[in-house]
Amino acid sequence: MKRTLRAGMSSGLLALAVCAVLHSPPSLAARDAQAILKETCQGCHTPETGGGLSRISHQRKTPEGWLMSIARMQTMHGLQISDDDRRTLVKYLADTQGLAPSETDGVRYALERRLNTVEKFDEQTSQMCGRCHSGARVALQRRPAQEWERLVNFHLGQWPSLEYQALSRDRDWFDLARKEMVPLLAKRYPLDNPAWAKWLGSLPKAETLAGDWSFSGHLPGKGELAGVMSVSADGNDSFKVSVKGQYADGSPFNGEGSAILYSGYEWRGNVSIDGMSMRQVFAAKGDALQGRMFEAEHDERGLDFVAAKQSSSRLLAVQPGYLKAGSETEVTLIGSGLSGKPSFGKGVEVLETIEQSPQRIKLKLKAAANAQPGLRNVTVGTLKGPTLSVYSTIAEVKVVPEFSVARIGEGGGSTPKVQGRFDAEAWGKGTDGKPYRIGVFPAQWKVEAFDERAKEDEDVKFAGTMQADSGVFIPGDAGPNPQRKMSTNNAGNLKVIAAVDDAGKSLTGAGHLIVTVQRWNNPPIP
Repeated sequence: MKRTLRAGMSSGLLALAVCAVLHSPPSLAARDAQAILKETCQGCHTPETGGGLSRISHQRKTPEGWLMSIARMQTMHGLQISDDDRRTLVKYLADTQGLAPSETDGVRYALERRLNTVEKFDEQTSQMCGRCHSGARVALQRRPAQEWERLVNFHLGQWPSLEYQALSRDRDWFDLARKEMVPLLAKRYPLDNPAWAKWLGSLPKAETLAGDWSFSGHLPGKGELAGVMSVSADGNDSFKVSVKGQYADGSPFNGEGSAILYSGYEWRGNVSIDGMSMRQVFAAKGDALQGRMFEAEHDERGLDFVAAKQSSSRLLAVQPGYLKAGSETEVTLIGSGLSGKPSFGKGVEVLETIEQSPQRIKLKLKAAANAQPGLRNVTVGTLKGPTLSVYSTIAEVKVVPEFSVARIGEGGGSTPKVQGRFDAEAWGKGTDGKPYRIGVFPAQWKVEAFDERAKEDEDVKFAGTMQADSGVFIPGDAGPNPQRKMSTNNAGNLKVIAAVDDAGKSLTGAGHLIVTVQRWNNPPIP
């Protein structure tokens, strides 16, 4: 790529800039992608037989993956490229050298910024690759063996201290990477995969996503929400978006913005919700959208999102999703094309239909006192959807996520704090003795020292504050704290305690929270 001297830009600022680019539609003034490749990239990437370019033509990546490659050219090699050209290039490369939906299954948590996910890769991949970045970053790209080997060489050339770090100095990392990891990665994540060719051959038209979508969501620390997202085509696979909804407590969830579609299914949006800038990272599959929305400046403050196009028929959610035996409660069914009689299985009676439309049915239910504990299949006419949990007593409370990381910040600096956000999940036991998830319950929250060292260092006092009613943990300020031993910072090792009331009986669950230092490097794929 064309290289020139340029003013320095911190990796953090550039990460924010490129993320904004990814979620914004392309400008009409942008150059053609082929012209950009020829005039900007061919300075370093040589043309090949068949019209390809060295290195570039031998990789497939997500939009975020291509964005990170271009950003690396900027920060490490002095590339100068306009935001418009960068948008165009990412769009073109993701569309022509992207990943099929099946190739992102199981690792979308990285794209959706679910940063407290505990990954499950084989031990070798975790130790050789996952010790520095997520294993998902590896799994979200495709290369032939030669390109995987070049990536290994790049790692050692760019970070020469790599071999002296933990899980590297105890082994011949470079030799293992070349001789064992390269063949493994080439086999597991090959450039040529029939799934991608098949997807390109049946690529749906972006315009089919235009219309009204019923959606359901859940925000930890706030609760469930539902509403309608209206989408109108804006040309070049981009859209105008309007959102109108509300939380279960009645507070609004309204806003508007724009979105763009990559690779035929990768939806990326920028939406301002009640004055708060939020990102949308969804997978569009037929008449369904699913993924996560999160604040642009605080990706930990995000909500699960699932939507169905109103021209289709689908039952998305039951809110709330549980009912105690011998009690009555109101529940709301969220979906599209809802028609017919709702049914909640044996032992659950519909007492009253309070409200009914194709997108929303509000009912009053009663569970028999002797209703068997367990999951009930919910149907509306011929539609089958999520389950309703019927329980008599709560057997166990779990804190979700079980392991979490929060980060100190601010304190006079520009790096924001990263909160910890938790839900209390109630679990029951079925008639077969097997555990089943009842749902998210209101809880009272607190933190305690995780171990004796944390107690000695008074981590509860300094690391931050837990909001008792919401399960939201606010970390302390960054920087040295003269009140602490050796004026260290406000990091801490904490146990998160949730107490749930079940008919006057308090049940508790515990999770682990590490409060650590600021996140200096915040790439689109962690």
